[in-house]
Amino acid sequence: MSSSLAPECSEGKERYDTCFINWYSEKYLRGQTKPSKECEELFEVYKTCLNKALKEKGIYDMIEEARKTSPEIRETSKR
Repeated sequence: MSSSLAPECSEGKERYDTCFINWYSEKYLRGQTKPSKECEELFEVYKTCLNKALKEKGIYDMIEEARKTSPEIRETSKR
């Protein structure tokens, strides 16, 4: 697992990554494809932290502008 783009979010990313890897290997690969609520909650915490950091660094607006001008990015970001 790698560190987060924003060092202040690395702990949240690590928690989410660990949860996801456990869900994927212990459940998904064994046919239990229902998403993990716990992992979803951890992802939301990490995403909130990362978006805040991106806004503070002035990167968030560039990403949003790219999404508006590129159909490929717009479709990918909806997932």
